[in-house]
Amino acid sequence: MRSDDIDLDTDGPLRLPDPPPEAPRPPLPLLSAVVPVIGAVALWMLTGSIYALWFAALGPLLALAALGDGLRGRRKSRRTARRDAERLADAVSAAVDQRHAGERRARWARHPDTLGYASDPAEIWRPVPGRADAVVIGRGLGASDLRLEGAPHTERERAIRQAARALADAPIVIPLRAGIAVAGPPVLAAAVVRALALQICLAQAPGEVRVAGPGLPEGLPHAEATRGALLYVGDGGRALPAGVDIPVIRLEEGAPPPPRCAAVLTVLSPRSARLDHAGRSQSVEVEAVSIEQAERLVEILAERAQRSLGQRADAATALAEVFQAAPSSGGLLSAPIGVAAGEPVVIDLVEDGPHAVVIGVTGSGKSELLTTWIAGLCRGRSAQEVSLLLVDFKGGRTFDSLVGLPHVTGVLTDLDDAQAVRAVESLHAEIRHRERTLAEHDARDIAGVAGVLPRLVIVVDEYAALVGAHPGLHDLFGDIAARGRALGMHLILASQRAAGSFREGVLANAPLRIAMRVTDAADSRAVLGTDDAAHLSGLAHARGLALVRRAADLAPLTVRVALCAPETIADLITASAPQRARAPWLPALPERVPLAGVSRAGEIILGRVDDPSAQRQPLLRLGADGGGFAVVGSAGSGKTTLLRAVAAQAGSVVWVSADLEHAWDALAGIDDVERGTTVIVDDADVVAARLGLEYAAEWLGMLERTSREARGRDIRLVFSTARLSGAVARAADLLPQRALLMLPSRADHVAAGGDAGDFLVDLPPGRGRWARRLVQFVDAPAVAVTVPPVPAWIPGPHPLGIVAPAGARTRGFLAWCASVGIPTRPVDEPGATPVPGVLLWGSPEVWLGRWAVLAACRAEGELIVDSACAAEYRTLTGRRELPPFAAPGVDRAWRLSPEAPVSRVRLV
Repeated sequence: MRSDDIDLDTDGPLRLPDPPPEAPRPPLPLLSAVVPVIGAVALWMLTGSIYALWFAALGPLLALAALGDGLRGRRKSRRTARRDAERLADAVSAAVDQRHAGERRARWARHPDTLGYASDPAEIWRPVPGRADAVVIGRGLGASDLRLEGAPHTERERAIRQAARALADAPIVIPLRAGIAVAGPPVLAAAVVRALALQICLAQAPGEVRVAGPGLPEGLPHAEATRGALLYVGDGGRALPAGVDIPVIRLEEGAPPPPRCAAVLTVLSPRSARLDHAGRSQSVEVEAVSIEQAERLVEILAERAQRSLGQRADAATALAEVFQAAPSSGGLLSAPIGVAAGEPVVIDLVEDGPHAVVIGVTGSGKSELLTTWIAGLCRGRSAQEVSLLLVDFKGGRTFDSLVGLPHVTGVLTDLDDAQAVRAVESLHAEIRHRERTLAEHDARDIAGVAGVLPRLVIVVDEYAALVGAHPGLHDLFGDIAARGRALGMHLILASQRAAGSFREGVLANAPLRIAMRVTDAADSRAVLGTDDAAHLSGLAHARGLALVRRAADLAPLTVRVALCAPETIADLITASAPQRARAPWLPALPERVPLAGVSRAGEIILGRVDDPSAQRQPLLRLGADGGGFAVVGSAGSGKTTLLRAVAAQAGSVVWVSADLEHAWDALAGIDDVERGTTVIVDDADVVAARLGLEYAAEWLGMLERTSREARGRDIRLVFSTARLSGAVARAADLLPQRALLMLPSRADHVAAGGDAGDFLVDLPPGRGRWARRLVQFVDAPAVAVTVPPVPAWIPGPHPLGIVAPAGARTRGFLAWCASVGIPTRPVDEPGATPVPGVLLWGSPEVWLGRWAVLAACRAEGELIVDSACAAEYRTLTGRRELPPFAAPGVDRAWRLSPEAPVSRVRLV
């Protein structure tokens, strides 16, 4: 092969030169040496001259000369072949170098590093085969694709073959998803990590790669991407998030690389490093990028994204700025919510809805979106055009700043069971109200009654938690979703997750979908139809990114939600008319209804009724048909307060107090009360329990009889009790009405005559049920109850006898008698007989022993029986009926005389 045969400018094969052919050794010229000898011998024989024999020596000489000439020519041929071989080797070596240079250019063109992209911005995001699947670690010695044909025969050729196999200053690439851990001095390692991350973002556009992690420069357009492989840049001190496709990790000093990182790059100096990958180690020259250089590259990427992709990384924007750029009016319920590619994004709840579903994890900016949206709905509209009902089930502060807007009819938080029932009833009442209004105006939908009904927007934060705690609300919101468009009722339902939150009836009628960051791709698919929301970054700079998809959209639109400052809401309040919207949702009953504020002349007001089904809270009046009612409730439930309220409004009142003697006398004398009297008994069960078995049975019998006869006698009986049982229950059953206040358990509520579904826990004092209606009973001041004093016993002129046990109290009483001039005599003295003006005294046993004297005293005079002798009362008096109740241990006695009923007296 000649050197002219090697083409350095083509990709044809290179071949090492073949070894030059070996020159043959020159033959020994025997004939040339023998022929002259034969000729010389022949000549000598002819001439006989000895000189002729000298010619014989010429043959060998000529032969030696010819042999020497042949050897010289052979050496010359060898030198020529060696020179040709060296020229061919030089040509092949030059061809190898030139081919390597071309191969190096091609490789760097296919796999630029960060500097390569910065030097030639046209290469940014340009699709090149193989580029998207690799990342350049640095420069170093790589394997060349060049191959030499032919076998080397010299050391030079072996060196050329060895050099042809390695490509110096080549891009050292590893698979993109292999994972890279960078170790070394913190500043250098961070700069290298920064360069690698930027190289990946320069190679692949947003949507092909999305980024996350604390080690990234801010402002990368890839941070807003929702598709593509996830590049995570962080520190080795924290666990890798799930779903990372391309980890680039800076290792802390001495920390092992994460298992996810197959390549470990150890930075030794600003330019050199050692790469360990795939079981081999090699030196590489790395590149590092400073923070300032990174910021410039981020600007280039942002400009490229806006120019070539129609995207831009929108910074946080104030709602006031969006208001300036967006029209103040447009659709029926249009509202600007943020910006996309620098332009305002306006959504119309009527045209794009009529209902909307919003999802997003905690911290994604969901509350800011709702606040901004509500402010946008109120902008330029009066409370007679749009009204809002805001529900925050978790009891957060999402809507606190919006309370002052006249459009906001109420902010509901932490609904309990009772409030949930009221919610259902109130909104069903609102639906009926709107249906009636449409029917009155002969209109098919709300468009036909413009100016009569405002559009009602119901905004619910934490919707999943709300319907999870109160499943009955599922049907309510499903009903509103189905009929809301015609009735002008619109839903904005926000939840952290879609799974298990929204039933099909709601989703089918809510074509407006907004998703912020979620952690489960299934939630994103349920709302948007794509996984995009699960790919939104969780970093702080990505808070407030939302994906908006309307029914006509082919793909979600990425929106940066505008921030609504308190000043913006204050301006809206100032600019709005002061007239507030009609409330579709009644406020909860107050915990106190003072009697002074609701009293009416000639009426007995019991309280305020909660009637959300009719959207009103009327006063509860006690009818004038007589009979009365029972009050059942545990201690502290407000029973006595309700009785005080009745007493304060009734004309003639008999208050049966807790004083047992007075309680007995009040019911015992019930036959003497006038018509129209109100008899009030507080804690009837407690009074009965304190009276003792015999008196309790009699007293409860009087209570039951009063209940039975109350209506016929035109009196009103109102009594309270902690529980209904026995005669108390029978008395309550005879009354036409019953108030059920707070009771310990559902079973107690049912036992008191209530419905199990009406039972509520932790009711405030005075809150209860009246014929299944929830009522806050009126609060009245205390009523002064006058208990008449028990009259002291004054002896008369007839015979006197006293039955009292022996003891200090009896001796004291006898001493008093002596001091006032009443002679006393033991009944067991011989000859003791009843004498007018003389007091006979003795214990029950002594009196029973003097039966004749006892009988005479009962028939002719006055017999006093100490209450301490209650056990012997019937034996001593011969009477079966119970005497008036007398409190034991307080100088009480019963006075018996032939001309008067038994009375209670006090012994001085």
